[in-house]
Amino acid sequence: MVAGGQTSPVQLLAAASAALQRGDRAAALDCVVQAEAAAPYDPDVKMQKALIHRMSGALPAALAALDEALALDPYNFLALLSKGAVTEKLSGERLAARIYENAIKLAPAEANLPPNLKSPLARARAVVETTRTALAAYLAEQVGALDAAGGELAQRRLGEAIGIYAGTQKVYQQEPLLLHYPRLPAIPFYPRELFPWLPELEAATPSIQAELAGALETRMEAFAPYIAFPPHAPVNQWEELNHSRRWSSLFLWKDGRRQDAVCAACPQTAALLARLPLADQPGFAPTAMFSALEASTHIPPHTGSTNVRLLCHLPLILPGPARFRVGNEVRAWELGKAWIFDDTIEHEAWNDADSLRVILIFDVWNPYLEPGERERINAMMAARNAFYGG
Repeated sequence: MVAGGQTSPVQLLAAASAALQRGDRAAALDCVVQAEAAAPYDPDVKMQKALIHRMSGALPAALAALDEALALDPYNFLALLSKGAVTEKLSGERLAARIYENAIKLAPAEANLPPNLKSPLARARAVVETTRTALAAYLAEQVGALDAAGGELAQRRLGEAIGIYAGTQKVYQQEPLLLHYPRLPAIPFYPRELFPWLPELEAATPSIQAELAGALETRMEAFAPYIAFPPHAPVNQWEELNHSRRWSSLFLWKDGRRQDAVCAACPQTAALLARLPLADQPGFAPTAMFSALEASTHIPPHTGSTNVRLLCHLPLILPGPARFRVGNEVRAWELGKAWIFDDTIEHEAWNDADSLRVILIFDVWNPYLEPGERERINAMMAARNAFYGG
């Protein structure tokens, strides 16, 4: 029994805290032992015991007390964070990182985080990040040089697998807004060899640039904001760009309809597009456009409508650095060099330059679809529209 006849666990823990403030750790531990006898299944008592042992430098005893607390409450954020810190001192960062990972998952929102826990949580995150980076480097070294793994697709697949396995990268799935067609591969950037017409497209860059220059000079008012939600519609991540000319487009094809006036003003570009395997889906595709992004503008993460078609980008005006991310892969645009990607995987773009960036964007059929599937996909999508009266 402690002084003053305090015998309840709450009173005993209060007495232990007072003893700690006086620097009397022996008295504090004695109060906690009594509290533990009175309330053997109270995790708060175990946490107080762990704190006293930790302050006394008895780290193994502190670790044992934290394990007792976690046995009673496995989702105790503070116990996990404390266990990670004690483990780090006893056994190093690598073992601590596994514990810190679980603590981070349970961490409250930053606004609800007590000030005294901000620094320990920041330390936990730093240890996890450092350990994951070291693990990724170790795995890559042990696996061997990625250039020995085969073609471009195999190399990038293996590299991303290492990042995901080590925890430095996350898993990105296809998230189409309209139609998910099953069993098509989720490839962020498709291998060039699947599109034998890419050299013809890239060789036409100068003529397309010339027609774009004319459009910018005479039709700049026709470049409309790409994001244009109606009033009262939820804009989500698009609030900054909604009805903004910072990201604008001039369409040659839009939702399967040829824009005759623009195609007439850009005849070589229109003729080239007519020779390419554009996605032909009445009412849906093709879409082809000049996409203009103003200086220092960011297009936030988003996904496209369906994985039955892919998007092609051809950079035409590139005044400085500009980046594009699909899933875990970030690439810099190169003037006149095209790529093809699956836009149902989360992607975003940055124009880091100090003037306008313009690319040609158009959609093509996914090469893994058979011709008969394309016809039936079109029929299926048209039938859905008809069902809803569209």
